[in-house]
Amino acid sequence: MLLLNASGCLDALTAPETARTLDAFVTKTVTPDPRGGNPPVRIAETESGMLNAIGLANPGRERFLAENLPALRELGVPLWVSVGGFSAGEYAETCARLDEVTIEVNLSCPNVDEAPDSAAEIVAACRAATTCPLYAKLSPHAWDVGETVRAVEAAGADGISLVNTLRGVALDGRLRPKLARGAGGYSGPALKPVSLAAVYAARRATTLPIVGMGGVTSGRDALELIACGASHVALGTVLFADPNAPARVRDELREEVERAGFDTPDAAFGVALDSVANLAN
Repeated sequence: MLLLNASGCLDALTAPETARTLDAFVTKTVTPDPRGGNPPVRIAETESGMLNAIGLANPGRERFLAENLPALRELGVPLWVSVGGFSAGEYAETCARLDEVTIEVNLSCPNVDEAPDSAAEIVAACRAATTCPLYAKLSPHAWDVGETVRAVEAAGADGISLVNTLRGVALDGRLRPKLARGAGGYSGPALKPVSLAAVYAARRATTLPIVGMGGVTSGRDALELIACGASHVALGTVLFADPNAPARVRDELREEVERAGFDTPDAAFGVALDSVANLAN
């Protein structure tokens, strides 16, 4: 099992020591052209999570390749590059420029206009453009997650990442949206049941590796994702408040694994699915 960060939840160049405690570092999403992102206010706290409407702010592909990527390689941590775009061709163009990384195709950002192409079309275009390992990052909004997973697997994905944020709105004291954009991506502890359900559905649809994320704040949360079929686990919102979360969650996971009666985290893989199958028999 690998422990990663969720894309956009850690700046490795300003917090290199935190990045080095991960098994792999996932970059912010890179788009062909530079993006300043959405206007402020772009982040708002809620009772049990956080809303963000950053809008894929990033320096653009050329500057990322010339400056950011070489600097990130100096960290000595395996790199995953999150790739975005507004057409299948834009995604593919960026993928074609990458090597010696894992690519995470961001198909699920709630804070920008989505590409008109389907997830499968985008993955197929990226697969044709690169031999790098290719993960498809999916939204929890799809009613049938398994159908989407099967489609991107058939298109050439090597793995699945889920979930990205849910769309949400928070109001201020004057009953107006706190975010300038109105709605934003909701993340934090309250997202965990959604992420567990999505990973559970995805695992029933595929044998591909799955990176589970959404609401992970403890080793128990990580273990529950593994039990639902996650091969790897990513930390997101917790990194904003606790830069020591990777080391802490790793230690807690070892304790939770032992408490649950398993020798390793991998030994707990998929047990939630097994128990439901047994009840059905």
